[in-house]
Amino acid sequence: MWAILTRLNKNLVLAIPAMMLAGFAFGAMFDAGFLKGLIIPFTFLMVYPMMVTLKLKKVLEGGDGKAQLLTQLINFAVVPFIAYALGRLFFADQPFMALGLLLAALVPTSGMTISWTGFAKGNLEAAVKMTVIGLILGSLATPFYVQWLLGAHVGIDTAAVMKQIAFIVFLPMLAGYATQQAMIRRYTQKVFQEKWAPRFPGLSTIGVLGIVFIAIAVKARAIIAAPEALLLIFAPLLSIYAINYFLSTMTGMILLPRGDAIALVYGTVMRNLSIALAVAMNAFGPAGSEAALVIALAYIIQVQSAAWYVRLTDRIFGPQPLEQA
Repeated sequence: MWAILTRLNKNLVLAIPAMMLAGFAFGAMFDAGFLKGLIIPFTFLMVYPMMVTLKLKKVLEGGDGKAQLLTQLINFAVVPFIAYALGRLFFADQPFMALGLLLAALVPTSGMTISWTGFAKGNLEAAVKMTVIGLILGSLATPFYVQWLLGAHVGIDTAAVMKQIAFIVFLPMLAGYATQQAMIRRYTQKVFQEKWAPRFPGLSTIGVLGIVFIAIAVKARAIIAAPEALLLIFAPLLSIYAINYFLSTMTGMILLPRGDAIALVYGTVMRNLSIALAVAMNAFGPAGSEAALVIALAYIIQVQSAAWYVRLTDRIFGPQPLEQA
């Protein structure tokens, strides 16, 4: 079982599109409305395991302050406003589609930030800190950004959104940290890191795939009725990822050493689409499924682009120095 989950986690490039196709086929053939009752269980399954392996204490370590500051400036002073502008441009009459684009831009970093930074031989310690800081700041800031930027266009109950984020992010974070400490006390830090920690991302992947399946299934008949809507969604998504990659790459090349620059790219481009998807599905009622469709399609671009960027890393930043190899 664990081997299968590990393979799934390592092959999200194929697994997510396959699950989207399966969800589309299911939604086209059956009324998928009943699946909404599974959103909360899948949400917890998606978020809790990633919190068990989160290294909260890393935030207190120093050494890469410049990279951390630049990362969060891009994440919160630049990317959300690009997403907002693209949402207003492409979805002027579809505010919940614009909401999906904004949500995808508001919660930076995920476990994939660390994974892809490792594949590209970047600074893993910096990536871990970016993940923790970005997750906490993004979760706290999301309700206020949404209210500020889209409150006039989308009916938003800020208190309800904050409650959902507390349930989706901070409750699993506390439970995950408690689980982590209990397992370390029982098995030691070394055994936890080597034996148990690698298993949790696979459990999280089941939650991600389940949520993606539901998000596509409940919108399948709407997609069939207006298939051109998919092209309209992909255009702003491709734009925001292209802008993000360009901005982060240039910032890293000019201002940071190679390892920190790679971490910065993945610490800004990799959004926590799992949490964004959960917020859209749980906090905005039936209309949230429109936002969820945008976020679900973002998975395809995010995973595929991250894989391609790894192949281009040495060409962009130069080969890894021999003393670091």
